[in-house]
Amino acid sequence: MASAAEQLASNFSFKAFGKAEELKKRIWFTLGALLVYRLGTYIPMPGIEPDAFANAFNQAAQGVVGLFNMFTGGAVERMAVFALGIMPYITASIIIQLMTTVSPKLEQLKKEGEAGRKVINQYTRYGTVFLAAVQAYGIAVGLESAGTIVTDPGWFFRLTTVITLVGGTIFLMWLGEQITARGVGNGISLIIFAGIVAELPRALAQTLELGRQGAIGTGLILTILILAIVVIAFIVFVERAQRRLLIQYPKRQVGNRMTQGESSHLPLKLNTAGVIPPIFASSLLLLPATLAGFSDGSGTGWVATVTALLGHGQPLYMLLYAALIIFFAFFYTAIVFNPSDTADNLRKHGGFIPGIRPGERTAKHIDFVLTRITVAGALYLTIVCLIPEFLISYTGVPFYFGGTSLLIVVSVTMDTVQQVQGHLLAHQYEGLVKKAKLRGKRR
Repeated sequence: MASAAEQLASNFSFKAFGKAEELKKRIWFTLGALLVYRLGTYIPMPGIEPDAFANAFNQAAQGVVGLFNMFTGGAVERMAVFALGIMPYITASIIIQLMTTVSPKLEQLKKEGEAGRKVINQYTRYGTVFLAAVQAYGIAVGLESAGTIVTDPGWFFRLTTVITLVGGTIFLMWLGEQITARGVGNGISLIIFAGIVAELPRALAQTLELGRQGAIGTGLILTILILAIVVIAFIVFVERAQRRLLIQYPKRQVGNRMTQGESSHLPLKLNTAGVIPPIFASSLLLLPATLAGFSDGSGTGWVATVTALLGHGQPLYMLLYAALIIFFAFFYTAIVFNPSDTADNLRKHGGFIPGIRPGERTAKHIDFVLTRITVAGALYLTIVCLIPEFLISYTGVPFYFGGTSLLIVVSVTMDTVQQVQGHLLAHQYEGLVKKAKLRGKRR
């Protein structure tokens, strides 16, 4: 077994990649699908005056509009058919996951395996269409009330806007599922990744232009770039970090032969929640400022006070941002990882943690370890997101240099590379099996 693994590692090269025809087809399919997505972000929605919308967007670019524009790869800025992006699907997925913890019916479906997963996915699609329709109608009404942006206001414009934007979101949802099934990597994550990466060169050009105009110094630009590299390296290090719990399997009798007991590991990621906590925290904190921006200057009293306190760089904003990231890190980890289910699965397969009794004691031990590493994971997310946030606040650099965007880019890249390596190893393993069979026949 060890020699086979060593042989696989030694054969892991570009030559092996050239022979993996199935992997190449998957990669080309993924690139083609992402190209279609990028083209869609440049197809404008009908009935919009481009210059008037550009002026309105620039005024609200520092709010949640700018954040969503980053997630959609600039589609919001151009008011393209993909302006809603894949965010309604992500929101619907999170809502369904939350409901599985309180709804016995959904919880039962979750335990039914592949059949239950298909039903839950169908519910998620229905929720996506509903959320996208509500958001599209809100966008249509908001555009009509913003002045001269809409060339012909009325119900026809609202209907065409809802159909166009909902259709764009449904198409992206389908495209993401196709990438997952026929390509390489998670399709939904790759769509967001492609949008962020595609806009990175322009964000870098904007930062350099600010330096040329004297708005920010050359030393500060170099500091930003070096800090971005350091943050990326830190993200890679932490995302690969695991806490491995030793799992022991007892001796078993198979026929007339007694097999030796085996040992394995239960890997617990340091950051189980992924990029969900920063996304939710940013959206919640930027929402008041965005609503105040659409109040056409009538925001006075407590609205103006809250908007000022929650501005970028303000102590209250930073404090709430950190608190929300930590809260969602624990909350989402509790949703995606259930220690009781893990303990039950271990007991069914005869596995146990040395020194811990199977069942409830094992579940409590896993929960205890998971809570401790989640503390470290939440602090890691807070540090990664707050340091770039200070730069965005005081220097005016684009969102694309923020912690959330760097987290998404690095995490998706690592996941995709791992899947590519998995396909290559599977291809090489098949080649070794065929060679072994040929040698057996010759003998």
